[in-house]
Amino acid sequence: MYILSIDHGTQSVRALIFDLHGRLMAKAQVHITPYTSPQAGWAEQDPDYFWQKLCEACQKLWRVTDISPEEIVGVTLTTQRGTLINVDQAGRPLRPAIVWPDQRRVQGQKPVGGLWGVAFKAVGMSGTVARLQADAEANWIRAHQPEVWDKSHKFLFLSGFLNYKLCGRFVDSVGNQVGYVPFDYKRKDWARWWDWKWQAVPMSAELLPELVPPTGVLGEITAQAAEVTGIPAGLPLIAAAADKACEVIGSGALQSHIGCLSYGTTATINTTQHRYIEAYPLIPPYPSAVPDAYTLEIQVYHGFWLVSWFKEEFGLAEQLRGAELGVAPEVLFDELIQAVPAGSDGLVIQPHWAPGIKEPGPEARGAMIGFRAVHGRAHIYRALLEGLGYALRDGAERIGRRSRVPITELRVSGGGSQSDGGMQLTADIFGLPATRPHTFETSGLGAAIDAAVGLGLHADFATAVGDMCHLGQAFEPIPSHQTLYDDLYGQIYQRMYPRLKRLYEGLEQIVG
Repeated sequence: MYILSIDHGTQSVRALIFDLHGRLMAKAQVHITPYTSPQAGWAEQDPDYFWQKLCEACQKLWRVTDISPEEIVGVTLTTQRGTLINVDQAGRPLRPAIVWPDQRRVQGQKPVGGLWGVAFKAVGMSGTVARLQADAEANWIRAHQPEVWDKSHKFLFLSGFLNYKLCGRFVDSVGNQVGYVPFDYKRKDWARWWDWKWQAVPMSAELLPELVPPTGVLGEITAQAAEVTGIPAGLPLIAAAADKACEVIGSGALQSHIGCLSYGTTATINTTQHRYIEAYPLIPPYPSAVPDAYTLEIQVYHGFWLVSWFKEEFGLAEQLRGAELGVAPEVLFDELIQAVPAGSDGLVIQPHWAPGIKEPGPEARGAMIGFRAVHGRAHIYRALLEGLGYALRDGAERIGRRSRVPITELRVSGGGSQSDGGMQLTADIFGLPATRPHTFETSGLGAAIDAAVGLGLHADFATAVGDMCHLGQAFEPIPSHQTLYDDLYGQIYQRMYPRLKRLYEGLEQIVG
């Protein structure tokens, strides 16, 4: 028996077949153009393009494996977060999807009023709520494209749109609700009628899909979907969760003391919690891929996108040599890490390449300090990775304080986890053992775990994770490096943002 797990990520779609021991039996990958930018700061894509690429990945899968589609017992889906789509009654998109990197904002929203408004003002959170309102995609569409909003039958995340294409129902997993919609993250359901979120992001409840908890049945693969994907009609489509939540359980991080680092386009640190805990006020934990749990997350926006940035701006040599050797340029970047000592000879980078909501705030920018004549291209690369490590360590410490459960071990997944140098650097900065899962495809594996439990193929999550998740190579901290990083982190990195904040605000006023 096998499970088909579809991982619709930020850079590619992967169709994956797992067995009940977590072994990846077959894989097909189709790269995608994540978005286009019709205006500066916008990120949009044709929703049907996402569906076409999913179909292409599935069709490719059947061509590269001897496993018959009839041997698949269930299908599950995990997707990128924060990509939103307006559709009509027939599920046809009414405008391009607004994709997660989109930075458009809408000003002049009516502030949340009544007792909620008074309460937010009393605790100094009015500005945070206003920022959420300005960033909400629904508010922008309603303000600038009212004709689209008026015609909308449903307002869906990418997961909900693809679920409709697969099973013909407007239904989504609770585990996919990560974004600016009136969702109650504590109850894991649409907010009650009196909740402030309906004021912040006004919409009819009828615009939202039916919700099913992870492991629940979303529907069955339709004949129409079967024809274009090759997935047998009638197979159950099992609810999983968003990509980061699936990575957590796909890495085996079920206990709160295990920190799951995701070295992907957005770098995050997550832990599984069984209590509702906010890392920052009004910034909720997200739904876990485990129905009765939460994923407490702190993210570094654009995270390992910085590696792509470095490749394009400074990595021509690795691109050319990688083409000759038939390897990705990122593989060769490990040589840059090894060419520079721990601490990058005093070059320190604060990786706030994009603004945040609370910490860092909307004024945040990136910074590099400590330049000397000794510093070159390799120093910049290592310092970028060190800066990401510092930022994620700061998040880990906040999670530990808020949850009162310190993180004592790390699991690292995502593209950046394939670098031995990056893994060692991570262990050194955190002062903790850092371990790779046995497979790179942790999001897809996490979704498959949801399907295995939902279909009754494993009795519970402890059993499923025990049988399907296995540890790969572990990296122990080097004591001398750990001591150096402790000093750089505590004495330099943690002081950078508070001291530069006013300068960032000044830059915003001068150049925008």
